[in-house]
Amino acid sequence: MYYSTTYSSPVGSITLACDGDSLVGLWIEGQKYHGNTIPEDMIENNDIPVFDAAKRWLDRYFEGQKPHISELPLAPIGSGFRQEIWNILCEIPYGQVVTYGDIAKKMAVKMNKESMSSQAVGGAVGHNPISIIIPCHRVVGANGSLTGYAGGIHTKIKLLELEGADMSRLFIPAKGTAL
Repeated sequence: MYYSTTYSSPVGSITLACDGDSLVGLWIEGQKYHGNTIPEDMIENNDIPVFDAAKRWLDRYFEGQKPHISELPLAPIGSGFRQEIWNILCEIPYGQVVTYGDIAKKMAVKMNKESMSSQAVGGAVGHNPISIIIPCHRVVGANGSLTGYAGGIHTKIKLLELEGADMSRLFIPAKGTAL
């Protein structure tokens, strides 16, 4: 059984989902793939300890603190490949950005392959079901393009600015998946 609650944030209303023990979803209102990893209907329940912990984590995050991902029990639902990509996302330091290519290189090493498609990585990053906490907003194009955020380009910018990321070489693409 899966449960949901909402959280009001500076980037809009957020839906949280859990299995009773672990957080399985966090989606910003209007986000692509909202709730698509949950295999059944969610029951609204605002009185679950993991939701309280997630809301405190988000409060601290939006206050500019640096809560650790390890403070929350996370159980994102996805294939083994996607799980590995999401684990790599969890390693990106607060306020830093990496490229899809950087992640592809790490994933190639993990899979004992010579190379890995940045597009395959992009698909897994884009389908991250626990956005913000699993920081997919910290992934940018090789040329500094702010592309590929399911929550929207302006949300990605707000999150990176909140974290104090160096935005000097980053730009909004004229066209692409983030617009």
